[in-house]
Amino acid sequence: MRFLLLLLCCYAACTPAETTDMTTAEPAAADPLSWADNANIYEVNIRQYTPEGTINAFAQHLPRLKDMGVEILWLMPVYPISEKNRKGTLGSYYAASDFKAVNPEFGTMEDLKRLIDKAHELGMKVILDYVPNHTGFDHVWTKTNPEYYTKNAAGEITDPLDENGKSMGWTDVADLNYDEPGTRAAVIDVLKYWIEEADIDGYRMDVGFLAPDDFWAEAIPQLQKVKPIFMLAESDHPYHRNSGLFDMNFGWPFHHLLNDIAQGKATAADIDSFRMTQAEKYEQGYYMHFLDNHDENSWNGTIEERMGEAADALAVLAFTLEGMPLLYSGQEAGLNKRLEFFEKDEIDWGNFSKQDFYKTLLHLKRDNKALWNGDAGGRAERIGTNLPEAVYAYQREKDGDKVVVVINLTAKPQAIQLEGDSYVGSYNDVFNTKSLTLTPEMDIELGPWEYLVLENQD
Repeated sequence: MRFLLLLLCCYAACTPAETTDMTTAEPAAADPLSWADNANIYEVNIRQYTPEGTINAFAQHLPRLKDMGVEILWLMPVYPISEKNRKGTLGSYYAASDFKAVNPEFGTMEDLKRLIDKAHELGMKVILDYVPNHTGFDHVWTKTNPEYYTKNAAGEITDPLDENGKSMGWTDVADLNYDEPGTRAAVIDVLKYWIEEADIDGYRMDVGFLAPDDFWAEAIPQLQKVKPIFMLAESDHPYHRNSGLFDMNFGWPFHHLLNDIAQGKATAADIDSFRMTQAEKYEQGYYMHFLDNHDENSWNGTIEERMGEAADALAVLAFTLEGMPLLYSGQEAGLNKRLEFFEKDEIDWGNFSKQDFYKTLLHLKRDNKALWNGDAGGRAERIGTNLPEAVYAYQREKDGDKVVVVINLTAKPQAIQLEGDSYVGSYNDVFNTKSLTLTPEMDIELGPWEYLVLENQD
């Protein structure tokens, strides 16, 4: 989504003898969200990030993250957590008791403002996780405005129900009713509040597909009038991007494909099918691609469990195909445990074993226009090989920048022959810091899950 700021020109009535000089009209202002063109995103789990589990303790990591190349910080919900129907000891971040306050376990509103200010000083952006579909059962609205909620036949507030009227299993949260105009107005008020009060740069909308389309059409333009913001939807709902209301949505289909490739249930050829389907569904915007996030890690397993030895190869794929890449807290440390969701369960940072690997990918994306997001970057064009089921090779090019990627997506060594000559040229091997010249019909040997990432030389 790109909201261009247009100059409104008013013209006085002209006499027949008068003429209007159109050559002096000023050009439209630059895209206020152009900072997202070459950005990546990093999900912050404040509770588990440090022994203290506070905003101030996390803030100490900002210089490290900036050096690694992180551009956008996505803060998991920072709101106070409901006591009623709480799961576990500490409860879910997504069961808020007040959308206009900060969880005292994390710190204060002033702590959050200082974090955002410091991030901005470092050239980073901050988006907040918001929960439009539900609140905790003791949220302030349950007392002041019970009409905001879905009720059962007995008039009791319910947890979210599926299309058959059965509980979705989220028994710690109360479902909001968007047929009630007051609900819509209250949610919009909250969303404006954080932009105005804390100067955030956007939102990640939890289960965004559960809020009606006409609500987003009503709400987001109002938010953009306060400040141009970046909008991420947790959904694979085409309307969110095709309407221009959301810039980016979750790449769940691609994520599941990555897991399947690692587990031998899919091949490199299936990537083309995914990309074709994506092109048919979406007219604008882009996917957020990821190996891990808070849901995957806690409920479906670690990267090691799901992807094993394939992880780095799949990270290269996710970070260099079209779309914005996501890193989850601890991923740069090789996080290999399922973090408890409702309890304190600190990340073991060790020696940051994967930090240099991700730094290389993040800096390449930032600096090479071929890998930029959406229309700002180049489209990936597949390079033919003799092993289309085993190897995925492609190139992206934009404004003279070019990247060539060749990935063995199997657990066996592969002798690869590139087809054609579109890739011919001299390149820098970004992981091995050496030069490599690609020639027509070139032969390349790659070990199990090995990859080449090549950047054209200046």
